[in-house]
Amino acid sequence: MADKQISLPAKLINGGIAGLIGVTCVFPIDLAKTRLQNQQNGQRMYTSMSDCLIKTIRSEGYFGMYRGAAVNLTLVTPEKAIKLAANDFFRHHLSKDGKKLTLLREMLAGCGAGTCQVIVTTPMEMLKIQLQDAGRIAAQKKLMAAQAQLSSSSAAGAAEPVVETRTTAMQITRELLRSKGIAGLYKGLGATLLRDVPFSIVYFPLFANLNKLGQKDPSVKAPFYVSFLSGCVAGSTAAVAVNPCDVIKTRLQSLQRGVNEDTYSGILDCTKKIWQKEGPMAFLKGAYCRALVIAPLFGIAQVVYFIGIAEFLLDMLPKHRA
Repeated sequence: MADKQISLPAKLINGGIAGLIGVTCVFPIDLAKTRLQNQQNGQRMYTSMSDCLIKTIRSEGYFGMYRGAAVNLTLVTPEKAIKLAANDFFRHHLSKDGKKLTLLREMLAGCGAGTCQVIVTTPMEMLKIQLQDAGRIAAQKKLMAAQAQLSSSSAAGAAEPVVETRTTAMQITRELLRSKGIAGLYKGLGATLLRDVPFSIVYFPLFANLNKLGQKDPSVKAPFYVSFLSGCVAGSTAAVAVNPCDVIKTRLQSLQRGVNEDTYSGILDCTKKIWQKEGPMAFLKGAYCRALVIAPLFGIAQVVYFIGIAEFLLDMLPKHRA
């Protein structure tokens, strides 16, 4: 059975609501993922997700876990709205004569959705990563300063304390636009496409087919819990599958580097250096964090999407009579 005619405003609102709820719930895990992916073998600050979160709370306070959340909460609405609405749009136009979509056409619809969303995803990730990783770099500098002070304890005078200067998303945006133009906000666009297009190709068909397993009749929506579980399973599977691309994207988009950390000129250079210096397992850094982020994020998204919260809200608006 073909997908029903979509209501674009409703899908946009549903995607936005789902994104806001999901990001609020899982952002601390996403912060841990970014910091784990960015640390190289030169100076490892964290050993695991829990270690990262505990050290973040100790050094930056509880709200330190939400550094960069404002950027995500601002831009996740258009990002998720574009992703979900684009997938619906492509599925609708790829279906013919009421026939069921083939797997290939489902993958093409996902590919289209992933390509569309990078318009918002790339600058959002660019800004978010700088804010999320700033605490790691500051903590590393403090550790290096403390070690240097201990090694030179016989020298006269005390060492200058390292003071972290917190920048905002607006400051980073202005600086990037001033120095590099709009291209500065789209640094890592190729790597973002390399991550998001395969993710959508895996996620949307997998979700659609898992969700159908819970449908007693093709014309009836799957139960609440089936949509949630389908979103969780499909999201975590797709997230782990494309994690190597996410590691590369995170490294390429980071503007600041820690002590003795490599810089990269592009996707191939980044891949080569990670493989040679950190080994193939480095491409799975933060994979379980990403699975823990994406699973509930997309589970919540699909529940909101399939319940039709936006449709309910739009129905409450007064109808204008001709």
